Amino acid sequence: MKITPLIRKAAQTLDTPFLVLDLKYVKENYINQKNAIDNVNIFYAVKANSHIKILELLRDLGSSFDAASRGEIDKLLSLGVTPDRISFGNTIKKEVDIKYAWEKGINYFAVDSEMEVEKISRNAPGARVYGRIATSSNDADWPLSGKFGTDVDHVISILEYAHRKGLTPYGVSFHVGSQSYNKYKWKEAILNASEVFEKLADKGIYLKLLNLGGGVPVQHVKPIPSVKEIGEVINESIKEYLGWVDGLKVFTEPGRSMVGNAGIMTSRVLLRSKKGTQDWVYLDVGVFHGLMETIENFRYEVVVEGKEDQETTSMTLAGPSCDSVDTIYDEVELPIDTDYNDIVYFVNTGAYTTEYAAPHFNGITPPVVFTLEELKEELSKKAKIPMEELI
Repeated sequence: MKITPLIRKAAQTLDTPFLVLDLKYVKENYINQKNAIDNVNIFYAVKANSHIKILELLRDLGSSFDAASRGEIDKLLSLGVTPDRISFGNTIKKEVDIKYAWEKGINYFAVDSEMEVEKISRNAPGARVYGRIATSSNDADWPLSGKFGTDVDHVISILEYAHRKGLTPYGVSFHVGSQSYNKYKWKEAILNASEVFEKLADKGIYLKLLNLGGGVPVQHVKPIPSVKEIGEVINESIKEYLGWVDGLKVFTEPGRSMVGNAGIMTSRVLLRSKKGTQDWVYLDVGVFHGLMETIENFRYEVVVEGKEDQETTSMTLAGPSCDSVDTIYDEVELPIDTDYNDIVYFVNTGAYTTEYAAPHFNGITPPVVFTLEELKEELSKKAKIPMEELI
C-alpha cells in the first residue's frame, strides 16, 4: 500500500497511532490468488485480520474462511457466512468448541495428534478431518512447523486412527511458513503430502483434499516471488504428484498475503535519547499495541515523513510501554535528524498488527483502525475538508 497524500494529510491532522486499510488491495489479492492456482477454494485465515469490512468483502467475493476459534466462527456466522464455507483449522481445540462447530454445521477439522482425533470423534461423529504435516520453514520469516504439524508417517497413522474412530479421513494440510521466500517449498510439501495420499490409498482410504495453507509473501524489505510464480509451481506439482487423485479438492488459507499490503500504520516520535553510543527513538506505537511480530525481527519498511531521501544511521526503535520487551528493532536505519513529533509510517501492515494488540496493557490505547472511506469521513470532520476534495 502506498503512502498517499490523503494518508499524509490524516497523519498531520489526526491523533496517532492509527492503521489505515484500503480494501481494494484485498479484492486484488483475492482475485490474483484465485487466478494463480487451478480450481482452488480460498479459505481466508481470519486470524490475520478479522476487521468486519474485510470479512464482508471476502464473503461477497465468494471466499470461504479458516477459523481458529469459536469466537471467529461466531463472527463469521453473524455476517451470514454459511457453515459449509468455514473450516476449523486450529489443531488445538476445546471439546466444547468442536461440538459447537459441528452442531452449527461445520464439517472440516484439522488434526495433528491422536488425542485431537479422539476429541473430534466424541463431539463431531463422522466429521471430515485433514492431517497436518510439518514442513521445513527455514526460508520463511515466521516458521510454523514447531508447534503445528507432524511427520508424514505420523499423519498416515493419525488418519488411519481417525478412520477407525468413525471419522472421515479427508485430506492433508501443510504450511510452508509465513512470509516464505522460496517458491519450491510448496513443491517439496506437495511431494510429502502425496506420500500420505498414496500410502493411505494402498490401505483403502482415499483422500480428497489438499490444503496448501498459507505462506505467500508480502513485499517488505526483501525480494519475493510473485503469487503467479508460486501458483505455477503449485499447479505443476499437483499435476506431477497428485494428478491420479479423482476429484481432488484444493484449498488454500491465505492470511498475510490477502491483507498484508492493504495497511499503513501511522505513528509519531514521542522521544529521542542517547544511551551510551546508541541513539534511541520511541514511538507512540510498539510491540504490545500493533507491532508484535517485530519481537521476532519481522522487518517492515519504516518511513519517516519528509525525510525519505536524507542520510540515515543505525538507531534503536522502541514503543511507549513500561516494558523492556517493547523494543521494535535493536538496529534500524533511520534519518539522522529523526526528531520529536516526526510522523513514522510502517508500510504494508494490514496483517497481524492490530489483531495482536493488547487493549489493556499499561492502559495504552491500541491504534485506531480506519478503512480508507472511514479515514476520509474522519478527516473531513476533524479538518473541515469537504469529502469531495479528499481523493
